[in-house]
Amino acid sequence: MNDLRRRALIYTLCFCSGFSIMGIELLGGRILAPFFGSSIHIWGSIITVFMVSLSIGYLLGGKLSVSTRSLKMFAFIYIFAGLWVLPIVFYSNNIMELIFINIEDTRYGSLLASSCLFLIPTIILGMISPYSVRLLVDNHNESGKIAGKLYFVSTLGSALGTIITSFYLVLLFDINQIVLGFSLVLISLGLITMNIAVSKGARIENEASHVYKK
Repeated sequence: MNDLRRRALIYTLCFCSGFSIMGIELLGGRILAPFFGSSIHIWGSIITVFMVSLSIGYLLGGKLSVSTRSLKMFAFIYIFAGLWVLPIVFYSNNIMELIFINIEDTRYGSLLASSCLFLIPTIILGMISPYSVRLLVDNHNESGKIAGKLYFVSTLGSALGTIITSFYLVLLFDINQIVLGFSLVLISLGLITMNIAVSKGARIENEASHVYKK
């Protein structure tokens, strides 16, 4: 894979992560509504959890990028994010029912439910942007420019994820189907990236072996 295609792949993955984050956040309101309602403090809980999760994800992604810089690790992050979205589909009702029964105040109940459902997958998704910067930066003088492009792409993905999810997806599919779709897309993109990373590594090893034999 040449450098141009590699960069295009990373930008695409960054775009898709932004799309998924906002799509899942929007659906969070619909997921919590049957148990906790849809008042402003429910949305306050969801937004708080997502903002805190992304903040942690940015820190962890930046720290990980310093110690490990590889397309393979980038693929792992994507796959893990997709896997951690799956419990939202299969266990959200059980988790919310348990919290609803034990916590009377819907403010704290919704905050705890949002944390249980969305904290970990959003942290992992938040790691993607800072790790993307590290993958793309070869010249430190261009780090600011590249970071700006990446956050532009990620935010554009978030904007499109917001409008497409709210305008179209919720009208065409069940909430769990949409969340499952996000999960499968994330896992699939991670697997594709992993395959590219492994193929690239094997090709480099073969070339090195060929040179050594010569």
